[in-house]
Amino acid sequence: MKTTRYFDEQVLRKRPYIDPAWCARVIEAPLRREEQPDGRIRFWGDVTQTGEKSPRILRVVTLNDGETVHNAFFDRGFRRKTT
Repeated sequence: MKTTRYFDEQVLRKRPYIDPAWCARVIEAPLRREEQPDGRIRFWGDVTQTGEKSPRILRVVTLNDGETVHNAFFDRGFRRKTT
Protein backbone atom coordinates (compact mmCIF):
# COMPACT_ATOMS: atom_id res chain seq x y z
CA MET A 1 0.00 0.00 0.00
CA LYS A 2 1.33 3.43 -0.95
CA THR A 3 1.10 6.29 1.53
CA THR A 4 1.94 9.98 1.58
CA ARG A 5 4.56 11.48 3.85
CA TYR A 6 1.72 13.28 5.67
CA PHE A 7 0.03 9.96 6.46
CA ASP A 8 3.25 8.36 7.67
CA GLU A 9 4.47 11.29 9.76
CA GLN A 10 1.29 13.00 10.98
CA VAL A 11 -1.74 10.72 10.79
CA LEU A 12 -0.13 7.61 12.26
CA ARG A 13 1.57 9.72 14.95
CA LYS A 14 -1.72 11.37 15.99
CA ARG A 15 -3.80 8.21 15.57
CA PRO A 16 -1.54 5.26 16.43
CA TYR A 17 -4.60 3.01 16.81
CA ILE A 18 -5.21 3.15 13.02
CA ASP A 19 -3.98 -0.04 11.38
CA PRO A 20 -2.79 0.57 7.79
CA ALA A 21 -4.20 -2.86 6.87
CA TRP A 22 -7.67 -1.49 7.67
CA CYS A 23 -7.09 1.30 5.15
CA ALA A 24 -6.23 -1.23 2.45
CA ARG A 25 -9.37 -3.26 3.21
CA VAL A 26 -11.62 -0.18 3.11
CA ILE A 27 -10.18 0.86 -0.27
CA GLU A 28 -10.67 -2.67 -1.67
CA ALA A 29 -14.29 -3.02 -0.49
CA PRO A 30 -15.82 0.34 0.50
CA LEU A 31 -19.35 0.91 1.73
CA ARG A 32 -19.24 4.20 -0.14
CA ARG A 33 -16.78 5.93 -2.50
CA GLU A 34 -16.89 9.65 -3.32
CA GLU A 35 -14.62 12.00 -5.24
CA GLN A 36 -13.79 15.35 -3.65
CA PRO A 37 -13.67 18.59 -5.69
CA ASP A 38 -9.85 18.58 -5.41
CA GLY A 39 -9.65 15.11 -7.02
CA ARG A 40 -8.92 13.15 -3.86
CA ILE A 41 -11.14 10.17 -3.19
CA ARG A 42 -12.96 9.31 0.05
CA PHE A 43 -13.70 5.72 0.99
CA TRP A 44 -15.80 4.58 3.95
CA GLY A 45 -15.78 1.09 5.42
CA ASP A 46 -16.60 -0.97 8.51
CA VAL A 47 -13.75 -1.72 10.91
CA THR A 48 -13.98 -3.66 14.15
CA GLN A 49 -11.19 -3.00 16.61
CA THR A 50 -9.94 -5.76 18.89
CA GLY A 51 -12.14 -5.95 21.96
CA GLU A 52 -15.07 -4.12 20.37
CA LYS A 53 -18.33 -5.84 19.52
CA SER A 54 -19.68 -3.52 16.85
CA PRO A 55 -17.88 -2.05 13.85
CA ARG A 56 -17.02 1.60 13.44
CA ILE A 57 -16.75 3.52 10.19
CA LEU A 58 -13.25 4.33 8.96
CA ARG A 59 -12.93 7.08 6.35
CA VAL A 60 -9.84 6.77 4.17
CA VAL A 61 -8.81 9.61 1.87
CA THR A 62 -6.53 8.81 -1.06
CA LEU A 63 -4.84 10.94 -3.65
CA ASN A 64 -6.54 11.09 -7.06
CA ASP A 65 -4.90 7.78 -8.05
CA GLY A 66 -7.28 5.99 -5.68
CA GLU A 67 -4.53 4.00 -3.97
CA THR A 68 -2.10 6.35 -2.19
CA VAL A 69 -3.45 6.84 1.35
CA HIS A 70 -3.30 10.45 2.56
CA ASN A 71 -5.59 10.45 5.62
CA ALA A 72 -7.68 8.07 7.73
CA PHE A 73 -9.94 8.55 10.72
CA PHE A 74 -13.06 7.16 12.34
CA ASP A 75 -16.07 9.04 10.96
CA ARG A 76 -18.75 9.39 13.62
CA GLY A 77 -20.94 11.45 11.27
CA PHE A 78 -21.28 8.76 8.59
CA ARG A 79 -24.86 7.80 7.80
CA ARG A 80 -25.73 4.80 5.70
CA LYS A 81 -27.92 5.71 2.76
CA THR A 82 -31.43 4.38 3.05
CA THR A 83 -33.64 3.84 0.04
